[in-house]
Amino acid sequence: MSNKSLLLIDDDVELTDLLTEYLSPQGYDITVAHDGESGLARATGSEHFDLILLDVMLPKLDGFEVLKRIRVSHLTPVLMLTARGDDFDRIFGLELGADDYLPKPFNHRELSARVKAIVRRMDMLPTVSRQQKLQIENVVLCPSTQQVSCSENAVELTGTEFAILQLLMINKGQLVSKSDISEKVLGRRLAAFDRSIDMHVSNIRKKLGRYAEDEKIKTVRGAGYMFMVQM
Repeated sequence: MSNKSLLLIDDDVELTDLLTEYLSPQGYDITVAHDGESGLARATGSEHFDLILLDVMLPKLDGFEVLKRIRVSHLTPVLMLTARGDDFDRIFGLELGADDYLPKPFNHRELSARVKAIVRRMDMLPTVSRQQKLQIENVVLCPSTQQVSCSENAVELTGTEFAILQLLMINKGQLVSKSDISEKVLGRRLAAFDRSIDMHVSNIRKKLGRYAEDEKIKTVRGAGYMFMVQM
């Protein structure tokens, strides 16, 4: 099996050296960029990357601006590296389309686990693509092409958003807990005060809401989410 290609955008040279040394033996080819401009150029260039590790605090272009520009043309999974305790960084990154975040300083094993979870989910796409198309009223989700439409309008979702919507649609009319979503989509247990699932669902709602008058996803406070079916 060929190595996975990771783009690491972080201005901390010592950290990038350590992460390269740590992740390379685990089957990852690491490309490093030490500022936002060069990182954006690599991320949106001709090279293919399975995952981007993106620090928030960067010279030239900060991580948020880099992520915003990446999402204009690419849906490559992005794991944001944020300042510990800074909820704004985490929430804003998820709003812009990050797949997950990890607060600094972090344990290298935790980083490895997050990376493996995202890469594993992407590797499952060929299996997922053999599943049948899902259609609930005016929302259509096609696993074979990883495309979603609402009222015949294309809806651009990140890989994480697509996987969450698919899980909710498969379980239409039934409550899906945030814990289940976190474990099945993010590949990790839901931590206390973790807002990542909420933000991903909020993003999906906004994108579907551009073409639908009715609310597609219902929040069951303190429990989870449900894809609504009109009676």
